[in-house]
Amino acid sequence: MRKRGALLIALSVALVGLGGIGLKGQEAQGDIVRRAKSKVPAVYPELARRMNITGTVKVEVVVAPNGSVKDAKVVGGQPLLANAALEAVRKWRFEPATMESSGIVDFKFAPRN
Repeated sequence: MRKRGALLIALSVALVGLGGIGLKGQEAQGDIVRRAKSKVPAVYPELARRMNITGTVKVEVVVAPNGSVKDAKVVGGQPLLANAALEAVRKWRFEPATMESSGIVDFKFAPRN
């Protein structure tokens, strides 16, 4: 994972079906956390829903100084859910900072009851 300066994103996202999204920012080893200003929820893929596929997708995100997502790549998780997580996180916007920062975002997919 690339780090520049003392900024690191440590975010955990819980997605339930097409529903709500929860964001929890945590400090990672004393580094400053960059908060997400706007979060686009991932759309649960219909094929994954029909097959009752659940799981977590880990996405490495590089955020530009202006707060836009510069780069995102899947670093782990269910392949059928990966594209939905990537498409969503690329639309996120973060608070501006003086330097580029990076971190991991976890998308947890579970069907609604």
